[in-house]
Amino acid sequence: MHGQLEVHVFRLKPHEDLKKALTEYAMQHSISAGIVLTCVGSLEAYHIRFANEKSGKKQRGYFEIVSLTGTFSATSSHLHIAVSDASGNTIGGHLLDGNPIYTTAEIAIGVLPELSFDRDVDPTYGFSELVVKPKQ
Repeated sequence: MHGQLEVHVFRLKPHEDLKKALTEYAMQHSISAGIVLTCVGSLEAYHIRFANEKSGKKQRGYFEIVSLTGTFSATSSHLHIAVSDASGNTIGGHLLDGNPIYTTAEIAIGVLPELSFDRDVDPTYGFSELVVKPKQ
């Protein structure tokens, strides 16, 4: 499936939650199929779930956002983040709620207006996985 790509660019301010703010933006703009194009900024704490783990890890401090990628809609998302600390050590995984912005987050997203992203349980491992459909 293909179609036009709309680009939205916005900034999050200190203390806003990265994932919640992205979801709220999608709701406010009725986004049914979105992709993260880029995100630069910083966090005052991270909450990330690592591969094959049931829960996330929280860490307070100051972290640079070196990557944010994923798919989202107004109703669901699958986002991965990588952050680095003051020594340049980098860690990444599945973005959870609880990632407050430190100074800024400059975000560019792509919106696919002809598509709809849903999630259905894939019986292979039991996770909700992406289902791409034409927007109705």
